[in-house]
Amino acid sequence: MHSTIYRDNGQLLMEKVSLQSIADKFGTPCYVYSKTALELNYHAYVNALKSHPHLVCYAVKSNSNIAVLQSLAKLGCGFDIVSIGELERVLIAGGNPSKIVFSGLGKTADEMSRALDVGIHCFNVESESELRLLNKTAEEKGLKAPISIRVNPDVNAKTHPYISTGLKEDKFGIDINQALDVYQDAASMSNINIVGLDCHIGSQIVEKSPFVDTMKRLLELADTLNEQGITLNHVDIGGGLGVRYQNESIQSVDQYMRAILPLLEGRSETLIVEPGRSMTANAGVLLTEVLYVKVTEHKNFAVVDAAMNDMLRPSLYQAWMDVQNVETNVNQQEKTYDVVGPVCESGDFLAKSRQLTVKEGDCLCLFSAGAYGFVMSSNYNSRPRVAEIMVNEDSAFVIRQRETLEELIKGEHLLPEQ
Repeated sequence: MHSTIYRDNGQLLMEKVSLQSIADKFGTPCYVYSKTALELNYHAYVNALKSHPHLVCYAVKSNSNIAVLQSLAKLGCGFDIVSIGELERVLIAGGNPSKIVFSGLGKTADEMSRALDVGIHCFNVESESELRLLNKTAEEKGLKAPISIRVNPDVNAKTHPYISTGLKEDKFGIDINQALDVYQDAASMSNINIVGLDCHIGSQIVEKSPFVDTMKRLLELADTLNEQGITLNHVDIGGGLGVRYQNESIQSVDQYMRAILPLLEGRSETLIVEPGRSMTANAGVLLTEVLYVKVTEHKNFAVVDAAMNDMLRPSLYQAWMDVQNVETNVNQQEKTYDVVGPVCESGDFLAKSRQLTVKEGDCLCLFSAGAYGFVMSSNYNSRPRVAEIMVNEDSAFVIRQRETLEELIKGEHLLPEQ
């Protein structure tokens, strides 16, 4: 997937802007995203799918900043949402409601009602109880709810267990062997309109075979449904295409689609895909300043101003993310460092055992931070959330202001005096 970060005369640049200049102007820590990379990554899907009817629905949970959503909406991108908050973000950003699919296994009646009001493309239903509630909610509004059933195909995505979603022991979806019965129930409901079939097997998948296996199982079910008089307008294979963080052997979007599209040859169903990480991960970085260099008998630590509350992936998933100094430091000796933050947890680290040339005051760049970065951040240790910046060619814009201490405690109240 496309990145627009490169080194020129020792300086890291994003598009035409020096990352050091962004750190100097906007402060650290901060997330920085490339508008061009986002656009290139979207077009990679559109171009790979052009031979078949399709809808690319960006998974908002990957990065929900409204400027990111706006950039994609302007290209005609659809959106995969999992909450009413994500729905409202997409609408504010100019997203087309008719290109929104609503995933997630805990939808409330209020969320269903709002989505029905704006006219989304489809609800990806994850349980029989949800189906009944959706039918009741739609009946109260005098509407028909468009649905697909999210099936669980019991396919091993061969990824981290926390981001595997297609095994029979995972909480998501309906067992593919029970799906026919659920579809027949849905067909009998007066306020349900069956439009598709949905599946999502996990994230950071680096092999084609799990996707191919999944698609074969989906199409077999689609044919069975058709024999029962249930015709589908679309098949949704979800997202999950992996990206390169270190030295993974990954599939390009084109390679992925060349494996999938032959299975759809001669079929009328629109193919929906829900990419998230593959659109945003390598379009973004996290900049952080080295506060202290701490040398002990056993280890060297680069203590930085970003922490696990700003970027959770290394602590949560033991994720490896590349770290580089934004400026080549030829006068400094290279040593092995753990890059750690100020949070009072031993699990607060961004990188371990990295060869770096650093001194106090240097700015470090954490690569591949555009997905599941800011969206998973928190105020742990009462730390304000960081700024987000968007680069477009030779310009950089604040797309989220750094949280202030006043905003940090907004809504909290002292008890009245007794």
